[in-house]
This record gives sequence, C-alpha cells and structure tokens, in this order.
Amino acid sequence: MGDDIPPGTLIGVLFLLLFLSAFFSGSETALMSLNRYRLRHKARQGHRGARLAEQLLKRPDRILGLILLGNNLVNILAASMVALIAMDYGGQPAVALASLIMTLVILIFAETAPKTWAALHPERLAYPAALIYYPLLKISYPLIWLINACSNAVLYLFGVRPGDGELQSLTRDELRIVVHEAGNRISSRYQQMLIGILDLEKVTVDDVMVPRNEIIGIDLDDDISDIELMIVNSQHTRLPVFRDSVDNIVGVLHLRRLANMTRQFLDKVQLEKLLDEPYFVPEGTPLSTQLVQFQRRRLRIAMVVDEYGDIQGIVTLEDILEEIVGEFTTDPADGDDDAVRDGTDTWLVNGAANIRELNRAQNWDFPTDGPKTINGLIVEQLENIPKASTRLVIDSYQIEIIESDNTRIHSVRIRPKVAESAAIEDD
Repeated sequence: MGDDIPPGTLIGVLFLLLFLSAFFSGSETALMSLNRYRLRHKARQGHRGARLAEQLLKRPDRILGLILLGNNLVNILAASMVALIAMDYGGQPAVALASLIMTLVILIFAETAPKTWAALHPERLAYPAALIYYPLLKISYPLIWLINACSNAVLYLFGVRPGDGELQSLTRDELRIVVHEAGNRISSRYQQMLIGILDLEKVTVDDVMVPRNEIIGIDLDDDISDIELMIVNSQHTRLPVFRDSVDNIVGVLHLRRLANMTRQFLDKVQLEKLLDEPYFVPEGTPLSTQLVQFQRRRLRIAMVVDEYGDIQGIVTLEDILEEIVGEFTTDPADGDDDAVRDGTDTWLVNGAANIRELNRAQNWDFPTDGPKTINGLIVEQLENIPKASTRLVIDSYQIEIIESDNTRIHSVRIRPKVAESAAIEDD
C-alpha cells in the first residue's frame, strides 16, 4: 500500500478522518446540549441555523442516526488505514501498537476534547452543524430510515416513542429556578417582580388584606358632622360605609363623587345614593384569581368574608400589585415602620406586623403558612399570650416580648438567626 500512495497523502487523509470524527462527536453533544427555549427564541427571530436545528431536534432519532453513521464510518476507516500502514511498515507487532495509539488519539482528540468544548459552547458548533446535517439528512434519508426503523423497533419494546420530541412546558417551580439563575441578564428588581407573579397562586387574600380591626370606614349611625370629619381626614380614596358594625356594610364610597358637593347639602340620604355596591370574596381566595376578578368586574376593593359571612378584612387591587412590585405607596395613616432597628443586630417590631411584609422588607424567612402576624405566630408557638420579658426562639430568630396585655402582643424585639431550636425563658 505504501508503494502506491505517498505517505504524506495517507497522513493527510488520516488527519481528515480524525477531524470528521471530532466534528461528528462534538456536534452531537452540541445539538443535545442546546437550551431549547433559547433555541426556540432564536428560531422565531429568523436565525437560519437555529431554525434548522429546531427542525432536526424534533426527531432526535434521525439526526442521531445520521451522526452515528458518519462517526462510526470515519472511525472505522481511520482504524483500518492505520492498520494497513502499520502492516506495511512494521508487520503484525506494529499493528497492535498502532491500534493502541489510534485508540488513545481518537479518545482524546476525536471524542473527549470536542465533546467537552461543545458542551461548554453548544451554539457555536450546533448552528453551523445544522446547516450541514439538514441537507445530508435529506440525501441519506432512505439509509437513515432503515437504521432508525430497526433501532425504534427495539425502543418500542421498552415503551419509548422516539417521535415525541416536542418541547415540554416548564412547571412553576422550574420557571422560578430559571428566573433565579438568570443572573445579570435580568435585574434583581425584575426578578423579584417575576417571582412575585409566580407566587400569586400560593398567596391568598388573607395574607394581604387589611384585618377587620384596622378597617377605617363610615358609620351611618354617627352624626353627620363626625362623618364629614372622617371624610376630610381620610387618607384613602374609597371608604366602606356601614351601620353600627362593619358586618352590616351598606356600600363603598368613592370620595371623588363628593368633589362637586358642598358641605351644606351633604346628608346621609345623599351619601347612600353615591355608594357602590359592596363586593364580597371568600377567605382563602388565591391572589391570582382575585386579580382576574378585579379586572373583569372593574373594581378595586373587596370585602373578605369567612364561611359564616362575617367580614374578616378588606383587600384592594393595590394590595395585590404590591405583592408583585413591592411597596409603591406610603400611607401616612400607617405611622412608623413596623420594624425599627434597635441595635446593631436587633429590631423592634410591632406585634401586628404582617409576617409576609416583614420577610420581604427585612429579608427574613419566618414561616408564612400559618398565622399572618408576629403576634399570631408567637401565640401559636406558646399557646398563650405571654407577658413582657418572655423570650423564645422561632426558626432561629430570638424573640423577646417587650409589651403585651391580656388580649395581644404589642411589640417585640427580634434578633435574626441566632439558634436552631425553640426555647422559652421567663425573667
């Protein structure tokens, strides 16, 4: 053989075969490593390589059959050529040595190295490779079809359907991980907003509503002068109107409707004519559902009722939006913040503070699947209302009761993340 073909030509052909083997191996890994959602995005933008790659990956059995056919063919040809060259120049001992060397060369330069590079940079190889494989698959389709028919018959026995190559939808938890791992591609603010949207399904109106004892409204049993004072000093644009008790709600007053009325002509009868019909929602309604209902009904406020029809609180459209974008309004009626720094590592916290809002504002992680306030969380933990100076630990947060009475806890001091077990100590 060496007498017929110059050694330089043989070596050149051998290097070409090794290059083709590396191409087949690397492109296989690159195509299988592509981010399918990024691939779909590029394909919809008109990227030709991405469009062809997406078409090829709809039937992975066919493209894999083509790649493996080409890879095995060039590897066998390379091994045979090395064996013939070794036989011509060194006899049988040289064939064994050449086979060992060729195995190492193929393993390193035609398998491991190109596959590793392709796994790290799949798009740089997959898109150009798709431009080559697409016409090759058309040309060699009869042979590939025969090979795949045999391999698919074997897979069919194990319940595998190779034709199912469609892109699977992400679950909510998987999408949350994608958002978290987006890194610098999405700003932290937008990441929090996206996570807030995904979490709307898990959060209910109970978590964000204004509780019953904090509802500010107009009692029609009050004197008209007291009602006028309430309207003038109100920090809200919509107020619930009731008689005697918030459970006897009559409607909701939009203060803009009073803009054209003078105080001399304001009376309770006229006031009732300006009211909107109250809208009631059951407690436990997911925020995602309530957001849709607000949009459909073109409303911004709803009364949350329990199974007995008693009002438990008020939820507004702003409350739901703040779950997505964070706090974007400041209500002067709210007074001081619920958590105020009381030292280098301690915070003075209002007992009525909402746990979800505290977690979001302070980056804490108190449990949110039970009570909604710090007061409720501590009472549930101790099963009674503790006196001042009582200390306990909840989920590694050290808590000291600062002020309490017979009905509730007014304020506590919290030191985040100091212990792992729950404990109680009375001074």
